[in-house]
Amino acid sequence: MIIKRQKTTNLIIQTKNLLLQPITLDYAEEIFKEFTPEITTYMFPKSPDKIEETIEFIKTAIKKNETGIDFQVVILDKTTKEYLGNAGIHNINTKTPEFGIWIKKSAHGNAYGKEAMIAFKEWIDDNLDYDYILYPVDKANYASKRIPELLGGEIFREYDQKSMNNKDLHLLEYRIYPTKK
Repeated sequence: MIIKRQKTTNLIIQTKNLLLQPITLDYAEEIFKEFTPEITTYMFPKSPDKIEETIEFIKTAIKKNETGIDFQVVILDKTTKEYLGNAGIHNINTKTPEFGIWIKKSAHGNAYGKEAMIAFKEWIDDNLDYDYILYPVDKANYASKRIPELLGGEIFREYDQKSMNNKDLHLLEYRIYPTKK
């Protein structure tokens, strides 16, 4: 993994197959198109009804990146630059940052989520002083549960939450601890 570090708003993380680069308004149409009800089945947020909601989300994400609260990125194919999804490390200014990720439907099954989260974990271990990373995932989302388990995450608690679509979620909250160097 190569880390180009200046400030978080300019940070690009490269992996074997991916580029993780700060979110920008350039991706508004693709995010709006790909963040569908099917993608959000096991997530707290709902898919947007109109592109203005996506634009507002991106503007807020940019501000959080600039202020050092979050590090939210778009995930791109390293070779073709095809948009694959979004990921974020939320609350990076705390001892308990939180992971979030989604991959567009047509890119499922390629282990992009796993590759992106491994890269984020390495970046956090190298750049943040933290106690553990939170990774909440719906109990029924088997593919997503594999990511924190791969990263050594341990289930700390289970709880129920209503999504923005008023769906019942049964969340497992994983804690992923720093890798000892």
